[in-house]
Order: sequence, then C-alpha cells, then structure tokens
Amino acid sequence: MPDKTQTGSCLCGKVHYNFLQAKVISTHHCHCTDCQKSTGSGKATIVMVPDEALNVEGNLKFFTVTGTAGSHISRGFCSDCGSPVISFMEENSGVKFIKAGTLDDSSWLRITSNFWGSSAQAWSPADEENHTFTHNPDLG
Repeated sequence: MPDKTQTGSCLCGKVHYNFLQAKVISTHHCHCTDCQKSTGSGKATIVMVPDEALNVEGNLKFFTVTGTAGSHISRGFCSDCGSPVISFMEENSGVKFIKAGTLDDSSWLRITSNFWGSSAQAWSPADEENHTFTHNPDLG
C-alpha cells in the first residue's frame, strides 16, 4: 500500500481523523447482527488500523455492548451529529475499526473478506468473491 495519508470525518465535520494508508491492517464487511443494527444496513464496512497509527480530533461518544461472540464492542459516534465513526473490541483495543463510509476518499479500498456470513441478509449477501468467515475469524 502507498504511504498516503487518508482522512475522514463525521457527517457534520466536527470529528476528523487521519492515518497512513500503508498502516492499514485489512478491510472487511461485517454482517453480524450488531453491525446491522448499528449501521441500519446489511453490514458494516470496516478498515482495521492500529491505534497508534490513527489520529482523531473532535468529540466521540462511545457506547459499549457485548457482541454476539461475547466480546465487548465499543462504538464511537460524533457527539453532535451521531455519525458512527470508529469502533473497537475492548479485548483488542490496539486495533481500531474505521467505518469506511466516513473516509473522504474510499476509492482505494479493497475488501478482503466477510465476517459473520452466517447472519448476512438475503437482501445484502456476503460478497462471494471474497473469503467469508461464518463468524469472527480466529485471530489467535
């Protein structure tokens, strides 16, 4: 990946972030029911970035839930407009999940896999061109 700075923001522009594209770990679609509820769509498209590579300015309000697999997921929303911007697993807080729709330019993204294919909706199926994990991948 190129060493280009990627930027993004919430809908109202009060929360901004940036990271080096070369630091991206991976990009995925997550079809878990929690992501469906939190996005109001069939999936969340996430960009995994190491915490130390991400710079965030502005006020995020975090809401934490126990996910389907038992992990604790914290989702950060703009405290003014409510846009979902960043999430992370409490058990692995060193990796942040950027909501791809908040990127200023997402044309460079290449989705590598689908998580939670078992709960993908028929109207928003997992992309069959990419590997689909039935649940979360085993990262251990």
